[in-house]
Amino acid sequence: MLPPRIVRRLILAPLVIVLTVVAVVTLPIWLLVVTAASLRLPPPQRRGTRLVWFAVAWLTLESMALTACLWLWIAGGLGGRLSRDEQQERHYALVRWLLAGVYGAAVRIFGLSVEIDEPPPTPEEVSRRRTRPVIVLSRHAGPGDSVLLVHHLLTLYGRRPRIVMKAALQLDPSLDVMVNRLPNAFVPREASASGIVDEIRRLASDMDADDALVIFPEGGNFTPKRRRRAILRLERKGLAEEAARARNLEHLMAPHPNGAIAAIEACPAADVVFVAHTGLDDLVTIGDVWRKLPVRARIKARWWRVRAEDIPDDREARIDWLYDQWERIDTWIAENRPVPLSPA
Repeated sequence: MLPPRIVRRLILAPLVIVLTVVAVVTLPIWLLVVTAASLRLPPPQRRGTRLVWFAVAWLTLESMALTACLWLWIAGGLGGRLSRDEQQERHYALVRWLLAGVYGAAVRIFGLSVEIDEPPPTPEEVSRRRTRPVIVLSRHAGPGDSVLLVHHLLTLYGRRPRIVMKAALQLDPSLDVMVNRLPNAFVPREASASGIVDEIRRLASDMDADDALVIFPEGGNFTPKRRRRAILRLERKGLAEEAARARNLEHLMAPHPNGAIAAIEACPAADVVFVAHTGLDDLVTIGDVWRKLPVRARIKARWWRVRAEDIPDDREARIDWLYDQWERIDTWIAENRPVPLSPA
């Protein structure tokens, strides 16, 4: 059960700052211990020191972000003016700074590289980037894919992301504070499907040209087990055609169409952007990261735009269209996915 907000603010947030101080002071000890423990392993498996450096970098960035949030809260009249446009922009800038720091740390520590194949900058494409809100529909797989996606929306494309997330993510104090001050939504584990759709509709209804609503239609990170469960769910509902199409998806789970359709209905002027990516798909659990993290992490991504006027009009046609796009993503992943990682 998630602690009340007052507990998270008064206990979890200060605890992160305390842990950061302890981690920085004891960093030489941790590095020495991890290095000694790794000597018996071949060099490709000596990931411990990199993970320690990244953990300390993450904690430091979190603590700095929380300190900035406290200052913004005071400057915003002890929270009374946080909803004003200028305060919203300052919080988006803070999120941009935090994610840029996390991304930069991943580049330096893990050798992360991201290669993005995007539509050519034709006059129409450039115009639509400047004048259209977008609904971003992305696959969900690998560690940090949502962080990277939001980072690129903020930095490369100048968008203000809106996301529906699991309520448990509020256990991350900086995420809890910043995201709750911006137009996003956290949904509890017990939330109904209709409740989640209502939140998506609410976030989409007042988007303008700078906004991007981010949805992961699969509902969670891809795993083969979850893929099978998604197919069984469709079969139990009597959706034989969708179940058959889902079986043909090797690298994706069947998409939940209700959220995407609700967003399109709530913001009919929005273009839809589909995002495919691959590279760290096999890193699902913390154990996978510990055992399989490559010496240099490389992610390939591709996105394409569907203009608002090209989106089908009725619900059944939109479901077929969504599966068509998902099949396109699946084909792209099959063509670009690296050789599956194995323990070094």
